[in-house]
Amino acid sequence: MYVHLSLQEREELYALKKAGWSLGNIAKKLGRDKGTLSRELKRNVLLTKGLEKGSGKYIPCHAQEKAEKRARKQRSQASWKGPEVYLYVRTHLKLDRWSPEQIAGRISIDHPELSIVHETIYQSIYAKENRKHELWKYLTIQRKKRMKKGGRHVHKDSRIPEAVSIDKRPLVVNRRKQAGHWETDNVIGKQTDKTALSVTVERKLRLTIMSKLTAKTADEKTKKLFERMSKLPEDLRRTMTADNGAENANHKDITNSLGLPVYFCHAYHSWERGTVENTNGRIRKFIPKGMSMDAIDEETIQLIEWRLNSTPRKCLGFKTPLEVLEEFMQNTKTSNRCTSD
Repeated sequence: MYVHLSLQEREELYALKKAGWSLGNIAKKLGRDKGTLSRELKRNVLLTKGLEKGSGKYIPCHAQEKAEKRARKQRSQASWKGPEVYLYVRTHLKLDRWSPEQIAGRISIDHPELSIVHETIYQSIYAKENRKHELWKYLTIQRKKRMKKGGRHVHKDSRIPEAVSIDKRPLVVNRRKQAGHWETDNVIGKQTDKTALSVTVERKLRLTIMSKLTAKTADEKTKKLFERMSKLPEDLRRTMTADNGAENANHKDITNSLGLPVYFCHAYHSWERGTVENTNGRIRKFIPKGMSMDAIDEETIQLIEWRLNSTPRKCLGFKTPLEVLEEFMQNTKTSNRCTSD
């Protein structure tokens, strides 16, 4: 196993070299490889301003200090598995707001020679020597310390008139094998806001559709859903799953205008719409809780929608929803062509 030079060895190297010994003879005396000593003299010389690298004076104590400083830096970067991985993680965490899991899954696609697991990223973010970088601020839940996930409590039931229970929803929806099944919800800014954000997500493709609601009413929700979803092909309009909020009271209009049966979750069972709940959490990276929705324009909302649909997902094999949508559309065209032939 390789062992770094000690201060004593560095002092002997300095003394023997000054006495005129060749590097080969010094290596034999110290029991070291000649290349090791050659690199030592090149890397740890004391540079004077104006001198080229490797042409300075070799001083043992300075060489020892320089080597120890380099070792400390390497230990602090070791968890990132090198500067290339660290740069990739930092870039996509800070600029693209990808999660550690998305970064770990995508890095081998973008750079086949690199790899890292998401747990290593989390540990590195929260490592003592990396706290100064404050990368935890770019995680979905911005905690200074890691915490265990907690459960959620079930409350009493509530209903919307003539709502069709999720219990009657086709079982095929649960398997996520067929595209065209959606979940919808509203994201609220401040309680005093007049506006809200309509979020609708496809369960298989993870495609997200977002629209700003000028009012928190059923009419406005229905209008925005029709504007966006009427442009989709029929193969992508099969079912819709919603909660028991008043904004979903016009569910029959949605079914009649879009041919989209609407099913309702049990009250306060948010996990029955896990896809849209997860998406809402992603949206909070861009629109934190407490931020007024009134001040956010449609252009910003569409930019966030694009970011979500352009982010790789583990459940999609680290492809993006837009990439998977394109594959779906191509397969649909091929299938229709074969059927017509």
